[in-house]
Amino acid sequence: MSSLPVSHPEPIYRAATSLGLALFRFWRLRRIETGLGHLPATGGAVLSMTHFGYLEFALIEWTAWTHNRRRIRFLATKRAFDKPGIGWLLKGMHHIPVDMERGAAAYAEAVAALRAGELIGVFPEAGVSASFEVRELKSGAVRLAAEAGVPVIPVAVWGGQRLMTKNHPVAFRERFGVPISFAFGAPINVVPTDDPRAITDSLRETMQGMVNGLQSGYPVDGTGQWWQPRSLGGTAPTPAEAAATEAERASRRKQARSTVTGAP
Repeated sequence: MSSLPVSHPEPIYRAATSLGLALFRFWRLRRIETGLGHLPATGGAVLSMTHFGYLEFALIEWTAWTHNRRRIRFLATKRAFDKPGIGWLLKGMHHIPVDMERGAAAYAEAVAALRAGELIGVFPEAGVSASFEVRELKSGAVRLAAEAGVPVIPVAVWGGQRLMTKNHPVAFRERFGVPISFAFGAPINVVPTDDPRAITDSLRETMQGMVNGLQSGYPVDGTGQWWQPRSLGGTAPTPAEAAATEAERASRRKQARSTVTGAP
């Protein structure tokens, strides 16, 4: 899938964005934003984003498009591209499929897109954090930025988990009027000689600090709520509990695959 010039008209992307805008307006979501000036008007950048719910990609896309009409190309699992309907939409919006067993092609495509002036969206936690605290990050976002010669922009979203998230069904009526807080951090410049692990660990601290700021200013008290971290008086699982549940789920998936294939 080749990268398109940033100025190239994309009717599918525009139509999908318009539908998302219509849905968010129907839900009467309240958007609270800080740091939007850090989102570049032109040029490539890697957006390193928190991942507490399933709609962050659309929420961040909504904010960027509304702010300065920038398109974001997200790295998404190849399984999503293989699904009827959804796959057609993802391809039409020129997002990038990631095969977890053969990621080199996606990496090369993302670097090319960044060099062509695109924004690439990455969820470096590699999955939704059920504890609503930033987990350890994979180093891919930093490595992409270093190779392409573009900055990393940390992005935090708080409140999106109240719309749709892991392990907690949300009733349709509960989505109305939810405040969604966004923070866009200052660009982080990286070069190929930097230690990607050290930069990534620092990035995680930055992102968690941004989340802390959004939580402290959030207009709804989360005490006793399922969407609030345990450390802040909510009932979400602790990071250790969430990790244990995820490990158990991964073990069951592995066992199921072994049963189907007959592998040991």
